[in-house]
Amino acid sequence: MKVLVLGGGVIGATAAYELAGEGHQVSLIERQPGPALETSYANAGEVSPGYSAPWAGPGVPLKAVKWLLMQHRPLVIRPHFDWHLVSWVLAMLRNCTGARYELNKSRMVRLAEYSRDCMVALRAATGIRYDERMQGTLQLFRTQKQLDGTASDTAILDRYGVAYQLLSRAGCIEHEPALARVRDKFVGGLRLPGDETGDCFKFTQQMAEMAAERGAKLRFGVNIRSLLTDGKRITGIVTDQGRLQADAYLLALGSYSPKLLSPLGIEIPVYPVKGYSITLPITDAGGAPESTVMDETHKVALTRLGDRIRVGGTAELAGYSLQLHEARRRTLMHVVGDLFPDGGDLARAEFWCGLRPMTPDGTPIVGGTELPNLWLATGHGTLGWTMAAGTARVIADLIGGRQPAIDMAGLTIDRYR
Repeated sequence: MKVLVLGGGVIGATAAYELAGEGHQVSLIERQPGPALETSYANAGEVSPGYSAPWAGPGVPLKAVKWLLMQHRPLVIRPHFDWHLVSWVLAMLRNCTGARYELNKSRMVRLAEYSRDCMVALRAATGIRYDERMQGTLQLFRTQKQLDGTASDTAILDRYGVAYQLLSRAGCIEHEPALARVRDKFVGGLRLPGDETGDCFKFTQQMAEMAAERGAKLRFGVNIRSLLTDGKRITGIVTDQGRLQADAYLLALGSYSPKLLSPLGIEIPVYPVKGYSITLPITDAGGAPESTVMDETHKVALTRLGDRIRVGGTAELAGYSLQLHEARRRTLMHVVGDLFPDGGDLARAEFWCGLRPMTPDGTPIVGGTELPNLWLATGHGTLGWTMAAGTARVIADLIGGRQPAIDMAGLTIDRYR
């Protein structure tokens, strides 16, 4: 079968690899000059099935108000009128109940856990390297109130069999020795030992190369203008380099997916939530994080990637703007300077932002549509890399006419109908 994969980020590149391995004639179409040059370029570096949870949950609206009032706030709303944003926020608020949170988390964990297994198999089969570490994620609590509030989270982890450890200050230092230098900054933590870290950019580039080795054609610098349909099927795509046709089409364009779907009458509630990161060289290995430390107060992740530290965070609602705001850099610099003051050279930090494709319920949209040859893999939010290997395997199964290894209930576009 001839398959067009639209999008060269971590989802698209991994799906192209899996589809090519099934013997399909795959062409990957990407507007950038190479793979992983947008949202997959400099994310927080986490592969975190244990951290798979929707942003919408009980108490979040009140927390959001407090976040907006913080000096180094994790949530930023840029004043502008955007009906898409209004409807997305209203939908998110409807998901801020205990029942909705548990339902949405169960869907996310199902895909994330499967994706972790697929990632293990992928590494074993290919030997792929990407500054990976398998040392878990440490959620760091600065206050006793945060530590005491973990009961609801650990209950859900228990329900889904996700391994975790509640740690005292000393326990946190055991796993992240550099924190001994700032022991007065925190009271304890929650460790998820099954989580991994690594460089998503390196991973995605290698997945694209391996897809090409399997026969996939990689077409970069091609801008997709629209999808063509006869009302029953997709009949082709219009690009700035002409019209392309295939038997099946996979839309993996992240935050830009709604722009192509809306003219077809297919509406998906995916909104671009901007995230920021800085990447700085390590100057003192003993003063840098060993794996990922998530600062619960500022919602900032600090990850060791080889000889670098990646610091990522912020949820900024500003439409499709990619403007870099210095206040967000200051927040990231504050957190890494506060927790790992000796670890890296802030003067040489690379500042970046990307648009996370978020759904209001946190769960991505994976699977078929009302058009039988159009497939979706979008809406993964902050968990694109965490869910990439599993999403790619599911898509390859579906396009190949096989039943995926996991239950697809609640993962497809059907849940919004």
